[in-house]
Amino acid sequence: MPLPIQLTANLIDVAMGRKPADLVLRNGIWVCVQSGEFIPDTDVAIKDGRIAYVGPDASHTITKDTRVVNAEGKYLVPGLIDGHTHVESGMLTVTEFVRAVLPHGTTGMVIDPHEIANVFGLKGVKLMADEAARQPIHIWVEVPSCVPSSPALETAGAEITLADVEEAIQWDNVIGLGEMMNYTGVAAGDPKMLAEMETTRRAGKVISGHYASLDLGPAFHAYVAGGPEDDHEGTRLEDAVVRVRQGMWAMLRYSSAWHDVAAQLPAITKLGMDARRFILCTDDSHAGTLVNDGHMDRILRHAIAEGLAPMLAVQMATLNPAEHFGVSREVGMIAPGRWADILLVKDLKDFHAELVLVRGQQAAENGKLRIDLPKVEYPAWATQSIHLKHALSRNDFRLRTALKANQVSCNVIGIIENQAPTKLLKLAVSVKDGELQLPAGLAKLALVERHAKTGVIQLGLVRGFGLSEGCAIASTVAHDCHHMLVIGTSDEDMATAANKLAETGGGQVVVKNGKVIGLVELTIGGLMSTERADAVAKKANTILEGFRASGCIINNPNMTMSLLALPVIPELRLTDKGLVDVAQVKIRPVIEGPAA
Repeated sequence: MPLPIQLTANLIDVAMGRKPADLVLRNGIWVCVQSGEFIPDTDVAIKDGRIAYVGPDASHTITKDTRVVNAEGKYLVPGLIDGHTHVESGMLTVTEFVRAVLPHGTTGMVIDPHEIANVFGLKGVKLMADEAARQPIHIWVEVPSCVPSSPALETAGAEITLADVEEAIQWDNVIGLGEMMNYTGVAAGDPKMLAEMETTRRAGKVISGHYASLDLGPAFHAYVAGGPEDDHEGTRLEDAVVRVRQGMWAMLRYSSAWHDVAAQLPAITKLGMDARRFILCTDDSHAGTLVNDGHMDRILRHAIAEGLAPMLAVQMATLNPAEHFGVSREVGMIAPGRWADILLVKDLKDFHAELVLVRGQQAAENGKLRIDLPKVEYPAWATQSIHLKHALSRNDFRLRTALKANQVSCNVIGIIENQAPTKLLKLAVSVKDGELQLPAGLAKLALVERHAKTGVIQLGLVRGFGLSEGCAIASTVAHDCHHMLVIGTSDEDMATAANKLAETGGGQVVVKNGKVIGLVELTIGGLMSTERADAVAKKANTILEGFRASGCIINNPNMTMSLLALPVIPELRLTDKGLVDVAQVKIRPVIEGPAA
Protein backbone atom coordinates (compact mmCIF):
# COMPACT_ATOMS: atom_id res chain seq x y z
CA MET A 1 0.00 0.00 0.00
CA PRO A 2 1.22 3.54 -0.70
CA LEU A 3 2.63 5.50 2.20
CA PRO A 4 0.40 8.19 3.72
CA ILE A 5 1.40 11.68 2.57
CA GLN A 6 2.28 12.82 6.09
CA LEU A 7 4.58 9.83 6.64
CA THR A 8 6.28 10.52 3.32
CA ALA A 9 6.68 14.16 4.31
CA ASN A 10 8.23 13.15 7.62
CA LEU A 11 10.75 10.89 5.87
CA ILE A 12 11.67 13.70 3.49
CA ASP A 13 12.10 16.15 6.36
CA VAL A 14 14.37 13.75 8.24
CA ALA A 15 16.48 13.06 5.15
CA MET A 16 16.88 16.83 4.71
CA GLY A 17 17.66 17.42 8.38
CA ARG A 18 14.53 19.49 8.99
CA LYS A 19 13.22 16.95 11.52
CA PRO A 20 15.13 14.59 13.82
CA ALA A 21 15.22 10.86 13.33
CA ASP A 22 13.75 8.63 16.02
CA LEU A 23 16.70 6.23 15.78
CA VAL A 24 20.03 6.29 13.98
CA LEU A 25 22.34 3.34 13.42
CA ARG A 26 25.91 4.59 12.96
CA ASN A 27 29.10 3.15 11.49
CA GLY A 28 27.87 -0.11 10.01
CA ILE A 29 28.67 -2.07 6.88
CA TRP A 30 25.61 -1.76 4.64
CA VAL A 31 24.70 -5.09 3.04
CA CYS A 32 23.16 -3.45 0.02
CA VAL A 33 21.33 -6.41 -1.51
CA GLN A 34 19.81 -4.28 -4.27
CA SER A 35 23.28 -3.50 -5.70
CA GLY A 36 25.25 -6.46 -4.36
CA GLU A 37 27.69 -4.22 -2.44
CA PHE A 38 29.14 -4.15 1.05
CA ILE A 39 29.40 -0.45 1.88
CA PRO A 40 31.36 0.51 5.03
CA ASP A 41 30.91 3.53 7.28
CA THR A 42 27.17 3.68 6.71
CA ASP A 43 24.51 5.35 8.88
CA VAL A 44 20.78 4.64 8.78
CA ALA A 45 18.21 7.18 10.01
CA ILE A 46 14.76 5.90 10.98
CA LYS A 47 11.50 7.78 11.44
CA ASP A 48 8.06 6.36 12.30
CA GLY A 49 9.38 2.85 11.85
CA ARG A 50 10.59 3.54 8.30
CA ILE A 51 14.00 4.25 6.81
CA ALA A 52 14.48 7.92 5.94
CA TYR A 53 18.17 8.06 5.05
CA VAL A 54 21.00 5.62 4.32
CA GLY A 55 24.44 7.09 3.74
CA PRO A 56 27.90 7.96 5.02
CA ASP A 57 26.87 10.47 7.67
CA ALA A 58 23.45 10.91 9.30
CA SER A 59 24.57 13.50 11.85
CA HIS A 60 22.20 16.04 10.29
CA THR A 61 19.26 13.85 11.40
CA ILE A 62 20.35 13.64 15.04
CA THR A 63 19.21 15.81 17.94
CA LYS A 64 19.12 15.24 21.69
CA ASP A 65 15.82 13.36 21.20
CA THR A 66 17.31 10.84 18.75
CA ARG A 67 18.36 7.42 19.98
CA VAL A 68 21.76 6.50 18.54
CA VAL A 69 23.11 2.96 18.27
CA ASN A 70 26.76 2.48 17.27
CA ALA A 71 26.99 -0.51 14.96
CA GLU A 72 30.74 -0.63 15.58
CA GLY A 73 31.55 -1.87 12.09
CA LYS A 74 29.04 -4.72 12.14
CA TYR A 75 27.01 -5.63 9.09
CA LEU A 76 23.65 -3.93 8.58
CA VAL A 77 21.51 -6.73 7.10
CA PRO A 78 17.89 -6.53 5.93
CA GLY A 79 15.51 -8.53 8.12
CA LEU A 80 15.24 -12.15 6.97
CA ILE A 81 12.13 -13.39 5.17
CA ASP A 82 10.96 -17.01 5.03
CA GLY A 83 9.29 -17.38 1.64
CA HIS A 84 7.41 -20.56 2.54
CA THR A 85 6.62 -22.06 5.92
CA HIS A 86 3.89 -23.82 7.88
CA VAL A 87 3.57 -22.43 11.39
CA GLU A 88 1.72 -25.55 12.51
CA SER A 89 4.80 -27.67 11.84
CA GLY A 90 6.53 -25.83 14.66
CA MET A 91 3.81 -27.18 16.99
CA LEU A 92 3.38 -23.55 18.00
CA THR A 93 0.74 -20.88 17.71
CA VAL A 94 1.55 -17.96 15.42
CA THR A 95 2.50 -15.84 18.44
CA GLU A 96 4.82 -18.45 19.89
CA PHE A 97 6.37 -19.09 16.48
CA VAL A 98 7.24 -15.39 16.38
CA ARG A 99 8.68 -15.66 19.89
CA ALA A 100 10.97 -18.43 18.64
CA VAL A 101 12.16 -16.92 15.35
CA LEU A 102 12.30 -13.16 15.92
CA PRO A 103 15.48 -13.29 18.07
CA HIS A 104 17.13 -15.21 15.20
CA GLY A 105 16.51 -12.33 12.79
CA THR A 106 13.32 -13.37 11.02
CA THR A 107 11.21 -10.28 10.41
CA GLY A 108 8.91 -11.60 7.68
CA MET A 109 7.22 -14.89 6.79
CA VAL A 110 4.89 -16.20 4.10
CA ILE A 111 2.74 -18.84 5.79
CA ASP A 112 0.42 -21.44 4.30
CA PRO A 113 -1.98 -22.64 7.03
CA HIS A 114 -3.19 -25.65 5.13
CA GLU A 115 -2.53 -27.92 8.11
CA ILE A 116 -5.22 -26.32 10.25
CA ALA A 117 -7.39 -25.96 7.15
CA ASN A 118 -7.47 -29.76 6.85
CA VAL A 119 -8.87 -29.95 10.37
CA PHE A 120 -11.21 -26.94 10.57
CA GLY A 121 -11.54 -25.49 7.07
CA LEU A 122 -11.71 -21.75 6.41
CA LYS A 123 -12.49 -20.85 10.02
CA GLY A 124 -9.15 -22.39 11.00
CA VAL A 125 -7.38 -20.31 8.35
CA LYS A 126 -9.15 -17.17 9.61
CA LEU A 127 -8.11 -17.99 13.17
CA MET A 128 -4.44 -18.02 12.15
CA ALA A 129 -4.72 -15.06 9.76
CA ASP A 130 -6.23 -12.90 12.48
CA GLU A 131 -3.47 -13.85 14.90
CA ALA A 132 -0.83 -13.20 12.24
CA ALA A 133 -2.16 -9.67 11.70
CA ARG A 134 -1.49 -8.83 15.36
CA GLN A 135 2.21 -9.71 15.30
CA PRO A 136 5.10 -7.22 15.38
CA ILE A 137 6.73 -8.88 12.36
CA HIS A 138 5.33 -9.10 8.83
CA ILE A 139 3.30 -12.26 8.30
CA TRP A 140 1.65 -12.74 4.93
CA VAL A 141 -0.89 -15.53 4.57
CA GLU A 142 -1.56 -17.77 1.59
CA VAL A 143 -5.00 -19.31 1.06
CA PRO A 144 -4.67 -23.12 1.16
CA SER A 145 -5.28 -24.43 -2.34
CA CYS A 146 -5.65 -28.18 -1.91
CA VAL A 147 -7.73 -29.21 1.08
CA PRO A 148 -7.82 -32.19 0.98
CA SER A 149 -4.50 -32.47 -0.81
CA SER A 150 -5.81 -35.32 -2.98
CA PRO A 151 -9.58 -35.79 -2.56
CA ALA A 152 -9.70 -39.16 -4.30
CA LEU A 153 -7.00 -40.61 -2.05
CA GLU A 154 -7.75 -39.22 1.43
CA THR A 155 -10.48 -37.74 3.61
CA ALA A 156 -9.63 -34.65 5.62
CA GLY A 157 -11.56 -33.10 8.48
CA ALA A 158 -12.67 -30.21 6.27
CA GLU A 159 -12.25 -28.78 2.79
CA ILE A 160 -11.46 -25.48 1.17
CA THR A 161 -13.88 -24.78 -1.65
CA LEU A 162 -13.52 -22.46 -4.61
CA ALA A 163 -15.93 -20.09 -2.83
CA ASP A 164 -13.60 -20.12 0.19
CA VAL A 165 -10.63 -19.19 -2.01
CA GLU A 166 -12.63 -16.41 -3.67
CA GLU A 167 -13.49 -14.99 -0.25
CA ALA A 168 -10.13 -15.34 1.47
CA ILE A 169 -7.98 -14.12 -1.43
CA GLN A 170 -9.42 -10.65 -0.70
CA TRP A 171 -8.38 -10.57 2.96
CA ASP A 172 -5.96 -7.78 3.81
CA ASN A 173 -2.96 -9.91 4.82
CA VAL A 174 -3.43 -12.61 2.18
CA ILE A 175 -0.61 -12.55 -0.35
CA GLY A 176 -1.46 -15.45 -2.62
CA LEU A 177 -2.61 -19.02 -3.14
CA GLY A 178 -0.90 -21.69 -1.06
CA GLU A 179 1.17 -24.47 -2.54
CA MET A 180 -0.63 -26.15 -5.43
CA MET A 181 -0.05 -29.75 -4.33
CA ASN A 182 -2.45 -31.38 -6.76
CA TYR A 183 0.10 -31.35 -9.56
CA THR A 184 -1.58 -34.27 -11.31
CA GLY A 185 -4.83 -32.30 -11.26
CA VAL A 186 -3.17 -29.25 -12.78
CA ALA A 187 -1.57 -31.34 -15.53
CA ALA A 188 -4.96 -32.95 -16.20
CA GLY A 189 -6.72 -29.58 -16.36
CA ASP A 190 -8.80 -30.08 -13.22
CA PRO A 191 -11.49 -27.34 -13.29
CA LYS A 192 -11.30 -26.53 -9.55
CA MET A 193 -7.52 -26.15 -9.60
CA LEU A 194 -7.63 -23.95 -12.69
CA ALA A 195 -10.41 -21.84 -11.20
CA GLU A 196 -8.48 -21.29 -7.95
CA MET A 197 -5.44 -20.13 -9.89
CA GLU A 198 -7.50 -17.85 -12.12
CA THR A 199 -9.11 -16.32 -9.00
CA THR A 200 -5.62 -15.62 -7.65
CA ARG A 201 -4.43 -14.08 -10.90
CA ARG A 202 -7.46 -11.79 -11.02
CA ALA A 203 -6.62 -10.63 -7.50
CA GLY A 204 -3.06 -9.84 -8.63
CA LYS A 205 -1.51 -12.26 -6.16
CA VAL A 206 1.06 -15.05 -6.25
CA ILE A 207 0.38 -18.74 -6.97
CA SER A 208 2.74 -20.95 -4.98
CA GLY A 209 3.75 -24.37 -6.23
CA HIS A 210 4.43 -27.89 -5.02
CA TYR A 211 5.62 -30.27 -7.74
CA ALA A 212 6.93 -33.30 -5.87
CA SER A 213 7.30 -35.67 -8.82
CA LEU A 214 10.72 -36.56 -10.21
CA ASP A 215 9.22 -36.54 -13.71
CA LEU A 216 10.46 -33.41 -15.48
CA GLY A 217 8.82 -34.28 -18.78
CA PRO A 218 5.52 -33.04 -20.23
CA ALA A 219 3.69 -33.30 -16.89
CA PHE A 220 6.08 -30.82 -15.30
CA HIS A 221 5.84 -28.40 -18.21
CA ALA A 222 2.05 -28.65 -18.11
CA TYR A 223 2.16 -27.84 -14.40
CA VAL A 224 4.24 -24.70 -14.98
CA ALA A 225 1.93 -23.67 -17.81
CA GLY A 226 -0.95 -23.96 -15.35
CA GLY A 227 0.35 -21.06 -13.29
CA PRO A 228 2.38 -21.99 -10.17
CA GLU A 229 5.22 -19.49 -9.82
CA ASP A 230 7.55 -21.06 -7.27
CA ASP A 231 8.39 -24.50 -5.94
CA HIS A 232 10.06 -25.81 -2.78
CA GLU A 233 9.86 -29.55 -3.57
CA GLY A 234 13.10 -29.84 -5.53
CA THR A 235 15.59 -32.36 -4.14
CA ARG A 236 18.12 -32.59 -7.03
CA LEU A 237 20.34 -30.24 -8.99
CA GLU A 238 18.25 -30.73 -12.12
CA ASP A 239 15.12 -29.75 -10.19
CA ALA A 240 16.51 -26.31 -9.41
CA VAL A 241 17.84 -25.81 -12.93
CA VAL A 242 14.63 -26.67 -14.76
CA ARG A 243 12.42 -24.62 -12.45
CA VAL A 244 14.43 -21.44 -12.94
CA ARG A 245 14.77 -21.98 -16.69
CA GLN A 246 11.00 -22.36 -16.95
CA GLY A 247 10.40 -19.05 -15.18
CA MET A 248 9.69 -20.30 -11.67
CA TRP A 249 11.39 -19.25 -8.46
CA ALA A 250 13.33 -22.20 -7.07
CA MET A 251 12.81 -22.34 -3.31
CA LEU A 252 15.64 -24.28 -1.69
CA ARG A 253 14.37 -25.92 1.48
CA TYR A 254 16.29 -26.55 4.69
CA SER A 255 13.96 -27.58 7.48
CA SER A 256 14.28 -29.78 10.53
CA ALA A 257 14.12 -32.90 8.39
CA TRP A 258 14.16 -31.88 4.69
CA HIS A 259 17.72 -30.98 3.69
CA ASP A 260 17.50 -29.98 0.04
CA VAL A 261 19.80 -26.95 -0.16
CA ALA A 262 23.16 -28.65 -0.69
CA ALA A 263 21.97 -30.75 -3.62
CA GLN A 264 20.60 -27.74 -5.51
CA LEU A 265 23.09 -24.96 -4.72
CA PRO A 266 25.54 -26.11 -7.42
CA ALA A 267 23.10 -24.59 -9.92
CA ILE A 268 24.56 -21.30 -8.68
CA THR A 269 28.01 -22.24 -7.36
CA LYS A 270 29.02 -24.61 -10.16
CA LEU A 271 26.79 -23.88 -13.16
CA GLY A 272 26.85 -20.13 -12.63
CA MET A 273 23.10 -19.55 -12.77
CA ASP A 274 21.85 -16.15 -11.65
CA ALA A 275 20.92 -16.38 -7.97
CA ARG A 276 18.17 -13.78 -8.24
CA ARG A 277 15.55 -16.46 -9.05
CA PHE A 278 16.43 -18.57 -6.00
CA ILE A 279 14.88 -18.30 -2.55
CA LEU A 280 15.81 -19.95 0.75
CA CYS A 281 12.93 -21.28 2.83
CA THR A 282 12.20 -23.63 5.74
CA ASP A 283 8.82 -25.25 4.92
CA ASP A 284 8.62 -27.33 8.12
CA SER A 285 10.63 -26.76 11.30
CA HIS A 286 9.71 -28.09 14.71
CA ALA A 287 9.95 -26.10 17.94
CA GLY A 288 13.25 -27.60 19.06
CA THR A 289 14.99 -26.53 15.87
CA LEU A 290 13.53 -23.02 16.02
CA VAL A 291 14.35 -22.36 19.65
CA ASN A 292 17.74 -24.06 19.84
CA ASP A 293 19.22 -23.93 16.34
CA GLY A 294 17.56 -21.07 14.53
CA HIS A 295 15.34 -20.35 11.59
CA MET A 296 16.37 -18.44 8.46
CA ASP A 297 19.75 -17.64 10.05
CA ARG A 298 20.34 -21.40 10.31
CA ILE A 299 19.77 -21.74 6.55
CA LEU A 300 22.15 -18.88 5.80
CA ARG A 301 24.90 -20.50 7.84
CA HIS A 302 24.30 -23.80 6.05
CA ALA A 303 24.14 -22.31 2.55
CA ILE A 304 27.32 -20.28 3.07
CA ALA A 305 29.09 -23.35 4.47
CA GLU A 306 28.09 -25.15 1.25
CA GLY A 307 29.97 -22.56 -0.80
CA LEU A 308 27.36 -19.89 -1.52
CA ALA A 309 28.72 -16.33 -1.41
CA PRO A 310 27.37 -14.46 1.64
CA MET A 311 25.84 -11.67 -0.45
CA LEU A 312 23.92 -14.17 -2.57
CA ALA A 313 22.76 -16.04 0.52
CA VAL A 314 21.43 -12.85 2.09
CA GLN A 315 19.72 -11.83 -1.16
CA MET A 316 18.00 -15.23 -1.30
CA ALA A 317 16.56 -14.63 2.18
CA THR A 318 15.61 -10.95 1.79
CA LEU A 319 15.29 -9.19 -1.56
CA ASN A 320 14.44 -12.27 -3.63
CA PRO A 321 11.35 -13.34 -1.65
CA ALA A 322 10.29 -9.71 -1.30
CA GLU A 323 10.42 -9.21 -5.08
CA HIS A 324 8.73 -12.53 -5.79
CA PHE A 325 5.78 -11.72 -3.55
CA GLY A 326 5.56 -8.09 -4.65
CA VAL A 327 6.45 -6.49 -1.31
CA SER A 328 9.88 -5.04 -2.09
CA ARG A 329 8.50 -1.51 -1.76
CA GLU A 330 7.96 -2.37 1.90
CA VAL A 331 10.68 -4.84 2.91
CA GLY A 332 13.63 -6.86 1.63
CA MET A 333 16.28 -4.16 1.49
CA ILE A 334 17.74 -1.35 3.54
CA ALA A 335 16.57 1.67 1.54
CA PRO A 336 14.47 4.81 2.07
CA GLY A 337 10.73 4.29 2.51
CA ARG A 338 11.06 0.64 3.54
CA TRP A 339 10.24 -0.63 6.99
CA ALA A 340 13.27 -0.46 9.24
CA ASP A 341 13.74 -4.23 9.52
CA ILE A 342 17.48 -4.37 10.15
CA LEU A 343 19.86 -6.83 11.77
CA LEU A 344 23.29 -6.16 13.24
CA VAL A 345 25.52 -9.14 12.43
CA LYS A 346 29.20 -9.42 13.32
CA ASP A 347 30.12 -12.29 10.97
CA LEU A 348 28.05 -13.19 7.91
CA LYS A 349 29.54 -16.69 7.69
CA ASP A 350 28.66 -17.40 11.32
CA PHE A 351 25.36 -15.59 10.92
CA HIS A 352 23.84 -14.58 14.28
CA ALA A 353 21.82 -11.41 14.77
CA GLU A 354 23.10 -9.41 17.73
CA LEU A 355 20.36 -6.81 17.35
CA VAL A 356 17.01 -7.16 15.55
CA LEU A 357 15.02 -4.10 14.52
CA VAL A 358 11.45 -4.62 13.30
CA ARG A 359 9.57 -1.60 11.98
CA GLY A 360 12.19 0.54 13.71
CA GLN A 361 11.66 -1.10 17.08
CA GLN A 362 14.55 -2.79 18.89
CA ALA A 363 12.77 -6.12 19.17
CA ALA A 364 15.53 -8.55 20.16
CA GLU A 365 19.12 -8.40 21.33
CA ASN A 366 21.67 -11.20 21.71
CA GLY A 367 19.03 -13.86 21.23
CA LYS A 368 16.57 -12.39 23.75
CA LEU A 369 13.20 -10.86 22.94
CA ARG A 370 12.84 -7.26 24.13
CA ILE A 371 9.19 -6.62 23.29
CA ASP A 372 5.86 -8.00 24.40
CA LEU A 373 3.80 -10.22 22.13
CA PRO A 374 0.00 -10.24 21.94
CA LYS A 375 -2.02 -12.40 24.30
CA VAL A 376 -4.41 -14.59 22.33
CA GLU A 377 -7.44 -16.54 23.52
CA TYR A 378 -8.51 -19.54 21.45
CA PRO A 379 -12.13 -20.67 21.00
CA ALA A 380 -13.29 -23.96 22.47
CA TRP A 381 -13.87 -25.52 19.04
CA ALA A 382 -10.17 -25.15 18.24
CA THR A 383 -9.21 -27.44 21.13
CA GLN A 384 -11.74 -30.21 20.46
CA SER A 385 -10.59 -32.11 17.39
CA ILE A 386 -9.90 -35.73 18.42
CA HIS A 387 -12.97 -37.84 17.76
CA LEU A 388 -12.30 -41.59 17.89
CA LYS A 389 -15.22 -43.98 17.49
CA HIS A 390 -14.08 -46.06 20.45
CA ALA A 391 -11.09 -46.69 22.70
CA LEU A 392 -8.54 -48.74 20.80
CA SER A 393 -7.11 -52.13 21.72
CA ARG A 394 -4.28 -54.32 20.46
CA ASN A 395 -6.73 -56.11 18.17
CA ASP A 396 -7.12 -52.93 16.13
CA PHE A 397 -3.45 -53.14 15.15
CA ARG A 398 -3.08 -56.83 14.28
CA LEU A 399 -2.06 -57.38 10.66
CA ARG A 400 -3.60 -60.64 9.42
CA THR A 401 -3.90 -62.54 6.17
CA ALA A 402 -6.19 -65.32 4.97
CA LEU A 403 -3.48 -66.63 2.63
CA LYS A 404 -2.23 -70.13 3.39
CA ALA A 405 1.44 -69.30 3.09
CA ASN A 406 4.50 -69.22 5.31
CA GLN A 407 5.64 -65.98 3.70
CA VAL A 408 3.82 -63.20 1.89
CA SER A 409 5.03 -60.45 -0.43
CA CYS A 410 4.27 -57.00 0.99
CA ASN A 411 4.31 -53.43 -0.29
CA VAL A 412 6.32 -51.49 2.28
CA ILE A 413 6.96 -47.76 2.72
CA GLY A 414 10.71 -47.13 2.76
CA ILE A 415 11.70 -43.82 4.32
CA ILE A 416 14.61 -41.70 3.10
CA GLU A 417 16.42 -39.80 5.83
CA ASN A 418 16.28 -36.00 5.46
CA GLN A 419 14.02 -36.14 2.43
CA ALA A 420 10.27 -35.97 1.94
CA PRO A 421 9.89 -38.71 -0.73
CA THR A 422 9.61 -42.39 0.21
CA LYS A 423 10.39 -45.62 -1.63
CA LEU A 424 8.02 -48.43 -2.58
CA LEU A 425 9.69 -51.60 -1.29
CA LYS A 426 8.72 -55.21 -2.02
CA LEU A 427 9.58 -57.37 0.98
CA ALA A 428 8.84 -60.94 2.04
CA VAL A 429 7.32 -61.22 5.53
CA SER A 430 6.76 -64.43 7.51
CA VAL A 431 3.30 -65.53 8.60
CA LYS A 432 2.34 -67.52 11.70
CA ASP A 433 -1.23 -68.55 12.49
CA GLY A 434 -2.51 -66.04 9.93
CA GLU A 435 -0.65 -63.07 11.42
CA LEU A 436 2.37 -61.28 9.98
CA GLN A 437 5.59 -61.66 11.97
CA LEU A 438 7.68 -58.51 11.70
CA PRO A 439 11.43 -58.98 11.38
CA ALA A 440 13.90 -56.52 12.90
CA GLY A 441 13.88 -53.20 11.04
CA LEU A 442 10.25 -53.44 10.00
CA ALA A 443 7.43 -51.68 11.87
CA LYS A 444 3.68 -51.49 11.60
CA LEU A 445 2.07 -48.27 10.50
CA ALA A 446 -1.54 -47.44 11.28
CA LEU A 447 -3.73 -44.54 10.27
CA VAL A 448 -6.62 -43.95 12.66
CA GLU A 449 -9.45 -41.72 11.42
CA ARG A 450 -9.95 -38.95 14.00
CA HIS A 451 -12.24 -36.34 12.46
CA ALA A 452 -15.66 -37.90 11.87
CA LYS A 453 -15.77 -40.97 14.15
CA THR A 454 -15.93 -43.36 11.21
CA GLY A 455 -13.71 -45.81 13.05
CA VAL A 456 -11.60 -46.45 9.97
CA ILE A 457 -8.15 -47.87 10.72
CA GLN A 458 -5.77 -48.61 7.85
CA LEU A 459 -2.68 -50.72 8.45
CA GLY A 460 0.61 -50.87 6.58
CA LEU A 461 4.31 -51.50 6.99
CA VAL A 462 7.26 -49.11 7.11
CA ARG A 463 11.03 -49.61 7.07
CA GLY A 464 13.81 -47.20 8.01
CA PHE A 465 12.99 -46.07 11.53
CA GLY A 466 14.97 -48.93 13.12
CA LEU A 467 12.55 -49.36 16.02
CA SER A 468 13.34 -51.99 18.63
CA GLU A 469 10.82 -54.43 20.10
CA GLY A 470 8.11 -53.20 22.43
CA CYS A 471 7.53 -49.58 21.41
CA ALA A 472 5.13 -47.27 19.60
CA ILE A 473 4.88 -43.63 18.55
CA ALA A 474 1.60 -41.86 17.77
CA SER A 475 1.01 -38.42 16.25
CA THR A 476 -1.97 -36.30 15.23
CA VAL A 477 0.45 -34.31 13.07
CA ALA A 478 -0.03 -36.27 9.86
CA HIS A 479 0.19 -34.11 6.74
CA ASP A 480 -2.13 -33.14 5.32
CA CYS A 481 -5.26 -34.93 6.46
CA HIS A 482 -4.01 -34.96 10.07
CA HIS A 483 -5.65 -38.15 11.14
CA MET A 484 -3.74 -40.07 13.80
CA LEU A 485 -0.63 -41.96 12.71
CA VAL A 486 0.82 -44.75 14.84
CA ILE A 487 4.03 -46.68 14.17
CA GLY A 488 5.29 -49.46 16.36
CA THR A 489 6.53 -52.96 17.01
CA SER A 490 4.00 -53.76 19.75
CA ASP A 491 0.24 -53.84 19.13
CA GLU A 492 -0.39 -53.19 22.82
CA ASP A 493 1.88 -50.14 22.87
CA MET A 494 0.29 -48.83 19.65
CA ALA A 495 -3.13 -48.94 21.33
CA THR A 496 -1.77 -47.26 24.45
CA ALA A 497 -0.18 -44.47 22.40
CA ALA A 498 -3.34 -43.82 20.37
CA ASN A 499 -5.57 -43.72 23.44
CA LYS A 500 -3.16 -41.33 25.17
CA LEU A 501 -3.50 -38.79 22.37
CA ALA A 502 -7.28 -39.11 22.45
CA GLU A 503 -7.06 -38.29 26.16
CA THR A 504 -4.74 -35.28 25.77
CA GLY A 505 -6.53 -33.73 22.78
CA GLY A 506 -3.79 -34.50 20.28
CA GLY A 507 -0.03 -34.27 19.99
CA GLN A 508 2.81 -36.77 19.80
CA VAL A 509 3.60 -39.56 22.26
CA VAL A 510 6.18 -42.33 22.62
CA VAL A 511 5.32 -45.52 24.50
CA LYS A 512 7.89 -48.17 25.39
CA ASN A 513 6.98 -51.40 27.15
CA GLY A 514 3.65 -49.94 28.22
CA LYS A 515 5.01 -46.66 29.63
CA VAL A 516 4.80 -43.16 28.19
CA ILE A 517 8.38 -41.91 27.81
CA GLY A 518 7.77 -38.87 25.60
CA LEU A 519 4.80 -36.54 25.20
CA VAL A 520 3.97 -33.15 23.69
CA GLU A 521 0.33 -32.07 23.93
CA LEU A 522 -0.97 -30.22 20.86
CA THR A 523 -4.48 -29.22 21.81
CA ILE A 524 -5.20 -26.70 19.02
CA GLY A 525 -6.42 -28.88 16.18
CA GLY A 526 -4.11 -31.65 17.32
CA LEU A 527 -1.37 -29.55 15.70
CA MET A 528 -0.31 -26.70 17.98
CA SER A 529 0.36 -26.19 21.66
CA THR A 530 -0.97 -23.35 23.78
CA GLU A 531 2.31 -23.26 25.73
CA ARG A 532 5.31 -21.00 25.22
CA ALA A 533 7.85 -21.85 22.56
CA ASP A 534 10.63 -22.86 24.97
CA ALA A 535 8.30 -25.22 26.87
CA VAL A 536 7.08 -26.81 23.64
CA ALA A 537 10.67 -27.25 22.47
CA LYS A 538 11.50 -29.17 25.65
CA LYS A 539 8.47 -31.40 25.32
CA ALA A 540 9.13 -31.97 21.62
CA ASN A 541 12.63 -33.06 22.57
CA THR A 542 11.14 -35.84 24.72
CA ILE A 543 9.68 -37.25 21.51
CA LEU A 544 13.10 -37.29 19.84
CA GLU A 545 14.63 -38.83 22.96
CA GLY A 546 11.84 -41.39 22.93
CA PHE A 547 12.60 -42.30 19.32
CA ARG A 548 16.26 -42.78 20.23
CA ALA A 549 15.35 -44.88 23.27
CA SER A 550 13.31 -47.02 20.88
CA GLY A 551 16.27 -47.64 18.59
CA CYS A 552 15.70 -44.90 15.99
CA ILE A 553 18.78 -42.82 15.21
CA ILE A 554 17.74 -40.95 12.07
CA ASN A 555 17.49 -37.14 12.04
CA ASN A 556 14.17 -35.72 13.26
CA PRO A 557 12.14 -38.91 12.79
CA ASN A 558 8.95 -37.31 14.10
CA MET A 559 8.86 -35.04 11.06
CA THR A 560 9.62 -37.92 8.72
CA MET A 561 6.75 -39.80 10.34
CA SER A 562 4.42 -36.84 9.87
CA LEU A 563 4.59 -37.16 6.06
CA LEU A 564 3.70 -40.86 5.86
CA ALA A 565 0.06 -40.03 5.09
CA LEU A 566 0.67 -37.35 2.41
CA PRO A 567 -0.47 -38.70 -0.98
CA VAL A 568 1.04 -35.89 -3.07
CA ILE A 569 4.69 -36.84 -2.54
CA PRO A 570 5.95 -40.10 -4.12
CA GLU A 571 6.20 -42.99 -3.82
CA LEU A 572 4.08 -44.74 -1.19
CA ARG A 573 1.79 -43.34 1.55
CA LEU A 574 -0.94 -44.57 3.91
CA THR A 575 -4.26 -42.70 4.08
CA ASP A 576 -7.75 -43.54 5.31
CA LYS A 577 -8.37 -44.98 1.82
CA GLY A 578 -5.48 -47.43 2.09
CA LEU A 579 -1.92 -47.74 0.81
CA VAL A 580 -1.46 -45.11 -1.90
CA ASP A 581 0.88 -45.47 -4.87
CA VAL A 582 1.32 -41.75 -5.55
CA ALA A 583 2.81 -42.03 -9.05
CA GLN A 584 0.13 -44.46 -10.21
CA VAL A 585 -2.64 -42.62 -8.31
CA LYS A 586 -4.09 -45.86 -7.03
CA ILE A 587 -4.52 -47.98 -3.91
CA ARG A 588 -2.20 -50.95 -3.50
CA PRO A 589 -2.78 -53.88 -1.16
CA VAL A 590 -0.36 -54.20 1.73
CA ILE A 591 -0.12 -57.94 1.06
CA GLU A 592 0.30 -58.74 -2.64
CA GLY A 593 0.21 -62.51 -2.29
CA PRO A 594 2.40 -65.49 -1.35
CA ALA A 595 6.11 -64.74 -1.51
CA ALA A 596 7.87 -66.28 -4.51
